[in-house]
Amino acid sequence: MASAISFADANSGLQAGTINGPVNTEFHHHHAPPERVETPPNPSVVIPFSRDTDFVERGILLDQIHQKCAVLGSRTALVGLGGVGKSQLAIEYAYRTRDRSPETWVFWVHASNAARFEQSFREIANCVKIPGRQSLQTNVFQLVHDWLRDDRKGKWVLILDNVDDTAFLVETPRTSQDGQTNSVGSGNLRPLVTYLPQCPNGSILITTRSENAALKLVERRDIIAIKPMSKPDALALLEGKLGRHNDGDDATELAAELEFMPLAIVQAAAYISQRVPRYSVREYLQDFRKSDRKRASLLNHDSEQLRRDWEAKNSIIITWQISFDHIRMIRPSATDLLSLMSFFDRQGIPEALLRNRDEYRNSQQGQKESNDDDSTDIDADIDASHSDDDEDNASQPSVSDGFEDDVLALRNYSFISINTDGTTFEMHRLVQLATRKWLEAHEQQERWKQQFIKNLDAKLPTGEYENWVRCQTLFPHAQSAAAQRPQEQDSLRDWASILYKAAWYAWRMGKGVEAEKMSIQAMEVRKKILGWEHNDTLDSIEMVGLAYKLRGQWDAAEELEVQVLETRKKRLGADHLDTLTSMANLASTYRYQGRWDTAEELQVQVLETRKKRLGADHPDTLNSMNNLVSTYLNQGRWDAAEELEVQVLETRKKRLGADHPDTLISMANLASTFWNQGRWDAAEELEVQVLETLKKSLGADHPDTLASMNNLASTYWNQGRWDTAEELEVQVLEMRKKRLGADHPGTLTSINNLAFTWKGIGRETEAIRLMEECIQSRKRVLGPDHPHTLSSCTALVAWKAEQEDVVI
Repeated sequence: MASAISFADANSGLQAGTINGPVNTEFHHHHAPPERVETPPNPSVVIPFSRDTDFVERGILLDQIHQKCAVLGSRTALVGLGGVGKSQLAIEYAYRTRDRSPETWVFWVHASNAARFEQSFREIANCVKIPGRQSLQTNVFQLVHDWLRDDRKGKWVLILDNVDDTAFLVETPRTSQDGQTNSVGSGNLRPLVTYLPQCPNGSILITTRSENAALKLVERRDIIAIKPMSKPDALALLEGKLGRHNDGDDATELAAELEFMPLAIVQAAAYISQRVPRYSVREYLQDFRKSDRKRASLLNHDSEQLRRDWEAKNSIIITWQISFDHIRMIRPSATDLLSLMSFFDRQGIPEALLRNRDEYRNSQQGQKESNDDDSTDIDADIDASHSDDDEDNASQPSVSDGFEDDVLALRNYSFISINTDGTTFEMHRLVQLATRKWLEAHEQQERWKQQFIKNLDAKLPTGEYENWVRCQTLFPHAQSAAAQRPQEQDSLRDWASILYKAAWYAWRMGKGVEAEKMSIQAMEVRKKILGWEHNDTLDSIEMVGLAYKLRGQWDAAEELEVQVLETRKKRLGADHLDTLTSMANLASTYRYQGRWDTAEELQVQVLETRKKRLGADHPDTLNSMNNLVSTYLNQGRWDAAEELEVQVLETRKKRLGADHPDTLISMANLASTFWNQGRWDAAEELEVQVLETLKKSLGADHPDTLASMNNLASTYWNQGRWDTAEELEVQVLEMRKKRLGADHPGTLTSINNLAFTWKGIGRETEAIRLMEECIQSRKRVLGPDHPHTLSSCTALVAWKAEQEDVVI
């Protein structure tokens, strides 16, 4: 038999708003005319949407759908986030069924509410010309049910679209006070779901956003989870909808920004296409990246789509907010949880930060001190009056149970997912954006932003070595907090606390840009709220100085450190431990600037005072000894440096362990001493050990790791292994340019060293040209009188003289 395609009129017949119960359409007519006999039609696809010529295959999804639906009597559900493409997959499956099996009927049922469900059943009855359908006393559900069960009618597929709320399907119709039944047909008390036959001549395919709704209609094994598209599929969809394939990286980046969500991609393509040629993918991408407000504006754009139900929204933001409203009606606490989660980084959201809603202030603060050229140590002043265990134990079992139910409700709608560790969650960035815009519209954004900041501040520790694992987990959320400045003053203090601690960790990780930005934000807030001389403000100013120093901005660091030191001397006294920390930081800056005698004077003062007050083996005292060693090395006092560094290294190994960053600093300093003494094999042994450990603990591109690589290259140079030295130096130079910048003092050191290596392997002309470049930069960055600048100048003069002698 020939098949046909029937496009049902989605707006015809009985119209009703959203009805959560069954529909009563009973009318009484005493003289209904007799029905004429009608010729049964051939099988057709009764679907209100045309086929999408731009449809993208999406891997094996359609094969999975076909395999499950090919089992007659089966029920299958496509479950996924709104806008992920469930209905589009169902539409394509309908047309492929027609192509594969022309004798199979395919019926489309709008199942978002009772009224539309009934209207779809009436359209099926009209399409297949069921006798008696025109009688207003007829139960149309029973008619269609009986027709579908009749194996003489042939095979069929029934697609129930948008079954997000199954209440109208599964609940038993209620009887009103006047004795009338609120159902179709007099006296009918059957739930509508019973009119969906489970028989060997047909199968049912369901689309829904809610896993819970799906489980009321199908077995869990018959659920197919629909996720966002793969990168290639998303790009193919975008290019297909744009009608061109020449946007290159811009199209790829846009698909990624839209998180490979089909509805968002189609929406963006429609927006761009409407504005061509005065608008492009690149311009859309630039606009999208400007701000949350601009992103929301673009994603709110409602361009009509040919293959979306008239009741569905074409804006992905609105699509998700409808689901959000539904969850809010049935479980408000779940929407509270989603509101809180929307402010975190989208990945690795810790359960501990979601359960804790207690209001208290984390007073973990501290001060930091420089340790050597590329590493620093920290003197921390920590108030341990609040412990994490106390906070966790405060949670009540009822709260815990409620939390699990909230998580289940959000997972049910695919708003969140649980990571494999079982204790952290993920969200789509665009879902977070939609949630925050919903909160803004309902004047709740500030409330949940403050809760997020309070919870994060309570759990985020300072950036000391012992806290690095926790800091690494929470740092992305601190970065998210940096973009979520609150309005209320108490919350601003918490916000500044987060940024200060995050800057501390970023500084220890060698992330100078992040450390500088966060520490300046914290400093400005604390100045305004607490005043210039408050200890928290001084800590923040000192943190800015350390960030400046990491980035090679030594004069800017000195200016701030002098201010902090003078303030602490006046308020606390010259021998106060905080004052000593500030003094040590300033001494470190003087050493960077080549003012070694001034640095030594301060360092000796700090060391002697700490010995008296803290003892010779205290970590802070050891820091002072280590810093003094660095100055001795700069001054060429190798024997004094070795004697002091051996003492520090042995104590640190015993107290901190061989892999602690402070121990590695001491090993690096001792290696430098051996290098200067001409003990290159001993230097190499230590340097290799330090380098391998730093690579593991800090990463290959951390400034400390790069400094260690640079030192090892210098040792190879002195050993005459120039090719090996060159290979390592080129690697360090490129990484320093990328990580620190072309004018950073560390990068200039690499240029200087590479010039020496080229000179050693006979590339004199290139070496002279590179050294001239180095000198120009060092004069500009360090000044003409800095020892490093003078050293480079001396070498260049000697090289040029040698070249002239050769020419003569």
